Amino acid sequence: MALDVEDVIAGLDPAERRKVEEMAAELIAEEMTLRELRKARELTQASVARELGISQDAISRLEQRSDLLLSTLRRTVEAMGGSLSLVARFPDRPPVELAGIAEHVARD
Repeated sequence: MALDVEDVIAGLDPAERRKVEEMAAELIAEEMTLRELRKARELTQASVARELGISQDAISRLEQRSDLLLSTLRRTVEAMGGSLSLVARFPDRPPVELAGIAEHVARD
């Protein structure tokens, strides 16, 4: 007979169940679309658009794109109060954070 994950979780003591739920939330939070990220930050398209100095419609289109310039992605994440880093992962070594690619370049 196959085990049902819900039954297994229900059988855990409250502390273990809480630990499993926290770990699941962390895993889910590791991958989000821009739209999900904006909503998780409790921001509207209009508020992010104001921060970027563009239209709400432009934010809507941006959230639907699958191919963005890193500079556009960085500005959007910063408008939400975050910062952007780019990590390369390889099967034979630990992850490497790439320097200088997604960083903000000050212009005089």
